[in-house]
Amino acid sequence: MKSKIYTKTGDDGTTGLVGGTRVKKSEMRLEAYGTIDELNSWLGLIRSVTDDTEVKDLLYAVQSNLFICGSKLASDEKGKQISGNLNITREEILRLENAIDAFDMELDPLQSFILPGGSALVGYCHIARTVCRRAERRIVQLAETTEVDDVIIRYVNRLSDFLFVLSRKTGRDTGIAEVPWKPLEAKD
Repeated sequence: MKSKIYTKTGDDGTTGLVGGTRVKKSEMRLEAYGTIDELNSWLGLIRSVTDDTEVKDLLYAVQSNLFICGSKLASDEKGKQISGNLNITREEILRLENAIDAFDMELDPLQSFILPGGSALVGYCHIARTVCRRAERRIVQLAETTEVDDVIIRYVNRLSDFLFVLSRKTGRDTGIAEVPWKPLEAKD
């Protein structure tokens, strides 16, 4: 028999962590893993619209790793026994670093800040980058009061760098020129 999607247990403004503890939906822990979930959705959108199979493969691995991050962030003490065997490894961080380096070697050096956009796909990459930065801020904030595996913070930090380079690579590969940011001239 198929279970129902709705349980009604969250109707009081609480949710269950991995391990069973009920917490308010406004807690920083939920902000942290909820933002990881939001980021994962943006990456799914990027993966679905890019034609670059290397990027699709990288993003698939990243999405899988973000589920690990979310599981770890959503685990209470009992839940750590469940999610304890899920880990982001140093190799996964190196995979991002290698991709950043390889993609960046193909790009012109930055001469100024660039405005996000130019095409929907480039824009999606920039949105994912900013959501990733927000996730990082939420995770760091959570780590001020709760034990957070520091590899999660490193991974998410590196991921935002990857997404910035991916936005530039995507633009270059699709013929979209970067628009350098310049302050607007003051009008009298």
